[in-house]
Amino acid sequence: MHDVAYLAMDIHLRPHWEIGRDGERRVDTTGLLALLAAVQDSGSLAQAARGLGWSYRHCWDMVKRAEALFGGTLIASGRGRGSALTELAHKLLWADRRIAARLSPLLESLASEIEHELGRERAPARTVVRVDASHGFAVARLMEQLQAARIPIELRYRNSLESVAALARGDCDLAGFHVPIGDFEPRALQRYLRWLRPERHSLVHLAVRTQGLFVAAGNPKAIRGLSDLTRPEVRFVNRPEGSGTRLLTELLLDRAGIPTRAVLGYDDTELTHAAVAAYIASGMADVGIGVQTAAQRFGLHFIPLLRERYFFALPTASLPLPQVRRVLDLLATPGCRAAIALLAGYRAAETGRVQKLAEAFGVLPDG
Repeated sequence: MHDVAYLAMDIHLRPHWEIGRDGERRVDTTGLLALLAAVQDSGSLAQAARGLGWSYRHCWDMVKRAEALFGGTLIASGRGRGSALTELAHKLLWADRRIAARLSPLLESLASEIEHELGRERAPARTVVRVDASHGFAVARLMEQLQAARIPIELRYRNSLESVAALARGDCDLAGFHVPIGDFEPRALQRYLRWLRPERHSLVHLAVRTQGLFVAAGNPKAIRGLSDLTRPEVRFVNRPEGSGTRLLTELLLDRAGIPTRAVLGYDDTELTHAAVAAYIASGMADVGIGVQTAAQRFGLHFIPLLRERYFFALPTASLPLPQVRRVLDLLATPGCRAAIALLAGYRAAETGRVQKLAEAFGVLPDG
């Protein structure tokens, strides 16, 4: 009964933004963006209004107020031609997608923390599994599965190094991190062995995923590989220090003999794979590194570079605990594996498999 009472509380936080000038009424973009997206899908303002359940007059007034504020046209229409979004309208939609991609992980973490705090008296802390992990599509898919199964979770999105450090301090129960398959494995793993101990920690597989280069649809700058990052007209967008993908980027550039100072935009960062993809799709940069799913969702061209394994680390002593077993058992179900395998560039054949560090990696480098 404790779990049910706790899970009945479901908090969602969403980005919200308004636009205005000093002394003028601000425009709430929520309705405007929904309308523009509907026009984009339907090709008609009238049809978009019907689909949203709004009057045509209300939608027309909303567009005109926004156009007066921006000083430009949002919807171009003509007899027999339907309605089409202008470049300004497209920029607004892309701005909203960038905002969501950048802020959603932070808001999801905060919502999870608030749920836990508000439900603390009804759900004993011992029943809640604390998960620290970088924001990724397989992690998000797992959270959906756990929520559907009514398994209480407190989720905090942190980068891979922060997550395993939190595990070592006892601040979480499961810590997500990822390690490239192949030549880079020992060097990447060595970073995590500062906190992970073979005698104390075990691993559970989440997924194998493909990382690669994101470039604009159609690859207008003819980017073929890492060597193109040194071209003066190519703008790169990176991930923050401490993220597993930032570490992978460092390893890739080092192997290619490319100094970071030769990469335009190397110090420009976005928090997640989705945020990198949105940044490139909106024309703010030309190339970044991330997982294939993000490229697909933002309509980008994807150039595969390598595959990596995503794990959760956890204390071996916690494996028999009922609340941990519930999470691990769900991970190993065919339904959970199928849900993860549907993601572009993800494989889930070993999802839910529990191993010792030495079993997963063989001979371990010195930590």
